[in-house]
Amino acid sequence: MAEMTPAPGCNGTTMRTITPGTGKEITKGSTATVHATGVVKESGQKFWSTKDPGQQPFTYQAGVGGVIKGWDQGCLGMKVGEARELIIPAHEGYGAAGFPAWGIPPGGTLNFTLECLKVE
Repeated sequence: MAEMTPAPGCNGTTMRTITPGTGKEITKGSTATVHATGVVKESGQKFWSTKDPGQQPFTYQAGVGGVIKGWDQGCLGMKVGEARELIIPAHEGYGAAGFPAWGIPPGGTLNFTLECLKVE
């Protein structure tokens, strides 16, 4: 299994490739569609998954600050077909306040598993 490496453009977020991809790469300004599962690292509690019943893949504009910093920067360079793990510290996630509505505690570290489905 690949080691965790620092995510470019971040100060604490780490990443590793689970499954390499071969398709188009996520770049700043591209529109990416991913499957995502998020877990609070400290508790192991899943707070979101696009694979859960009633959910669908998540689409966002990459590298422009539309999502939390650790995700925004940590997904750059992913290729279609790639699965990647991100560990995002609070200061590059939901911060000191957390996101109580999703069960993310103040200062919570996030563990995301992402699969790149499409890049436009």
